[in-house]
Amino acid sequence: MPKGTGWRISLIAIFVLLSCLYLTPTVVAKLPSWWGGLLPKDKIHLGLDLQGGTHLVMEVETQKALEGSLDIVATDLEDTLTSKNLHFKRISRTGSDKVSVLLYDKGTADEVQKLLKDKYPGYEQSTSNDEGGFIAINLRLNEKDAQDRKDKAVQQALETIRNRIDQFGVSEPVIQREGIDHIVVQLPGIKDPQRAIELIGKTARLEFKLVREDIPPNSANISEDTEILKEKSVDPTTGAVSEIPFVLQKKSLITGDLLTDAQVRIDSQFNQPYVAIEFNSLGAKLFDQVTAANVGKRFAIVLDNTVYSAPVIRERISGGSAQISGNFTEKTAADLAIVLRAGALPAPVKIIQNETVGPSLGQDSINKGLMAGLIGVVLVVIFMAIYYQLSGLVANLGMVLNVVYLMGSLAALGATLTLPGIAAIVLLIGMSVDSNVLIFERIREELKLGKTPKAALDAGYDKAFLTIMDSHITTLITAAVLFQFGTGPVKGFAVSLSLGVIINLFTSLIGTKVIFDLFLQKGTAKKLSI
Repeated sequence: MPKGTGWRISLIAIFVLLSCLYLTPTVVAKLPSWWGGLLPKDKIHLGLDLQGGTHLVMEVETQKALEGSLDIVATDLEDTLTSKNLHFKRISRTGSDKVSVLLYDKGTADEVQKLLKDKYPGYEQSTSNDEGGFIAINLRLNEKDAQDRKDKAVQQALETIRNRIDQFGVSEPVIQREGIDHIVVQLPGIKDPQRAIELIGKTARLEFKLVREDIPPNSANISEDTEILKEKSVDPTTGAVSEIPFVLQKKSLITGDLLTDAQVRIDSQFNQPYVAIEFNSLGAKLFDQVTAANVGKRFAIVLDNTVYSAPVIRERISGGSAQISGNFTEKTAADLAIVLRAGALPAPVKIIQNETVGPSLGQDSINKGLMAGLIGVVLVVIFMAIYYQLSGLVANLGMVLNVVYLMGSLAALGATLTLPGIAAIVLLIGMSVDSNVLIFERIREELKLGKTPKAALDAGYDKAFLTIMDSHITTLITAAVLFQFGTGPVKGFAVSLSLGVIINLFTSLIGTKVIFDLFLQKGTAKKLSI
């Protein structure tokens, strides 16, 4: 056996064994009971275009996030000025970019200005006189900080959506940011896309507000610190939907940010599902204080500006537990629990693109992709066998090794195979043959110079080495760029192409060379079938 051939044969055999090992879960429908432990269990996952599913492009309304943060500032200022006995007429968000504080006199205005400068250094201050003789101090967030908050809102929305999808149980989802304020979501193999869309897009802002029973909902005298929200009620027999209006205190006493858990429970008395929630230590303390101070009053539980229930506080509630009841089915209660556990979106999201790929279309894509690959392989095998004779069969064997290694690598990495990924595999077949064609033509040139088959073989591989390396490295750079800047299926193509390039270098420069070396090991062959 020629020097160095032994370790190369061992390396090829080890790679074949590992590839088959990692491909077993993909090709075997049901693994035997003894298969486990350190043995691989993950199979190659199919992408959205192959197994069907939903592709969403969502736009985060970042301006709403900015408005929400200004509302929090306004609420915080009310509490701060009240605690310091600084009298004010009104504190509110004005427009979409500033908070206005309306004060009675200049002395108070001076104190408030100093306080605001220390408390909100990132805000720009301006002062004006109101028509009624009041002094207005305006807080406006500077452009850089405003943009930073919008950017963080998109990042937070991305993580919140990812948490919701993880709890929903979708296998191999793609969730990534695209551009300034867009999020791309791909849900392969999902069976109920509409439910998933509703779950992902729900803002899920949970608030607890006091009901103002002293003000009738049809009253014309609704003050600035109150609002009218409605509770939807569904008749269990007719299915008719009715709305019950409530006048609520606009300021939230507790918000869903203080939750630690939300689970579906069944009411033993009425056999109806409800959502049991748990507050963190701060939330438990606030809930205890609020219920103690408002015994006998109604306490509305509001989700995304819809009242779910408005029970009367019978007694002080300690321990940090509460429940949300309503006209729930087990599915709607489960979805509510998911969004509450995952947290509220920092801003509403708008679905601007919604494409659903049916499983039958995905199967059709698989069939066509496999057929294209099969036709490509057959044509290449025939061409190489006719044009390069026995050497062509060696190249065909290298091509088979390429495909086995690539599929094994995809399985080992837990990659997702897409239709462009299949295209990359077909391309790899062509690249594999192309590398061998370069080598064979160099060998032919050496044979024409009168060299022996063994000498021509070695010279052919040596002279083709740099050309093959150059072409593969440039292709690898292209694949890296596609992976970095591409999305979805483009990344799938880049992954398959990158792996294929690296594998092809091994099979074309080492794999096929070993076969030739074994045939020519004695050095007595007078002719090479090429």
